[in-house]
Amino acid sequence: MALDAMTRTRIETDSLGSLEIPADAYWGIHTARALENFPISKRPISVYPDLVRALAMVKQASARANREIGVLDPAKADLIDRAAQLVIDGDFHDQFVVGVIQGGAGTSTNMNANEVITNIALELAGREKGDYEFLSPIDDTNRSQSTNDVYPTAIKVGLGLDLKTLLEELDLLRRAFLAKAVEFHDVLKVGRTQLQDAVPMTLGQEFHGFATTLGYDHQRLTENAYLLYEVNMGATAIGTGITTHPAYAPAVLRHLREISGLDLATASDLVESTSDTGSFMSFSASLKRNAIKLSKICNDLRLLSSGPQAGFGEINLPARQAGSSIMPGKVNPVIPEVVNQVAFSVAGADLTVTMAVEGGQLQLNAFEPVIAHSIFQSITWLRQAMFTLRVNCVDGITANRERLGAMVGSSVGVITALTPFIGYAAAAALAKAALLTGRGVADLVVEAGLMSRDEVAKQLSPARLSGLETVTAAIPIVVAPEDVVAEAPADTR
Repeated sequence: MALDAMTRTRIETDSLGSLEIPADAYWGIHTARALENFPISKRPISVYPDLVRALAMVKQASARANREIGVLDPAKADLIDRAAQLVIDGDFHDQFVVGVIQGGAGTSTNMNANEVITNIALELAGREKGDYEFLSPIDDTNRSQSTNDVYPTAIKVGLGLDLKTLLEELDLLRRAFLAKAVEFHDVLKVGRTQLQDAVPMTLGQEFHGFATTLGYDHQRLTENAYLLYEVNMGATAIGTGITTHPAYAPAVLRHLREISGLDLATASDLVESTSDTGSFMSFSASLKRNAIKLSKICNDLRLLSSGPQAGFGEINLPARQAGSSIMPGKVNPVIPEVVNQVAFSVAGADLTVTMAVEGGQLQLNAFEPVIAHSIFQSITWLRQAMFTLRVNCVDGITANRERLGAMVGSSVGVITALTPFIGYAAAAALAKAALLTGRGVADLVVEAGLMSRDEVAKQLSPARLSGLETVTAAIPIVVAPEDVVAEAPADTR
């Protein structure tokens, strides 16, 4: 590495030669080579804290298992254990510097973790960084392990940890929509199909639908999380378990379950589990489902708030910023818009994961780094998108009650509620007349002698129009006068 002449350094050596390493760096030569080789993303793995914690959890579990089965000196195992705990607690994350996109199937990430944890342990022992004769990143911290079981296991554990906070935020957003459903329970509006007026409903029902669909996504994400809980620790290079003690796999699993709190299990076929990455594809697909449904909700919020004068104007979104540098007073739906863009990104990331899963060859998939980056980024962005949608938008939504009431009052769609009483033909004729004259449907029905004013008022009550109160008894249809039926347009649906 090119270093300033005044920078204090230490020399580290690997099979390719020697390099100068900054004296204060906890990472070592393998990490230094990765920094030279992969100046791609300019984003270190530390941008995903749960991945870093998961790596430390795997190292800690391995140290405990190796000590338990007698293949690692107890004093060394204790140092590694303590150093890993510091990383789990959030310390030294800035030392995890390798890029999220890298060649080598994650080897650089695994070595970054080995070097950082080893050098923390050396300091705990009162030793200098780089004193690998005393404690080795490979022979000790990486004992009984390979990148090919450490890295995918750490990804799965990290995603399991990350998913918990995503689900918490998703549930908070669901509850925010439920609160609005209660607030708007009595606000009648015109429902729409294919962007055309349909039949009445309440604004509360619309928001309740948003909450329900987010609840379904919560269930699907929780179910798909279990696909991630099958790990291949003990597989080492290709699944045969070469260099491991027979007791290592069950021991490391037990410790990793305890450390992570996740319901992990060892794969029944370690060769298959090491080469196959289908679980990542399934989990990514569930994230995409959530993102797309969230985007659809945001589309609806933008439509419902459009205008405010020349659009739907049914609801008001909180004004978050000036909307134009040229049009005074313009306010845009910036929060739903940013959530839309997150959804587009998640959909793209899912395609990346799909292609990377397909690209695996023989006993290992070399493209797990881009799989990990894609899924961790999707979770991170979705979580933050849900937060800003809830706090900066949904919580502050208000209803334009007067406008909604006027729209329902003048809507010909309400006549649908009267078709069981006056028949489709008469209803169609009166709907046409209402559109042509601008008169209210209720007045036309009464004037035609088809129903009394009280009967019309009862059937067009908010409870009946929104379906909250239904009619279940047999309904006799009034025979409409010939002149009314004659005005009915032909049914072309």
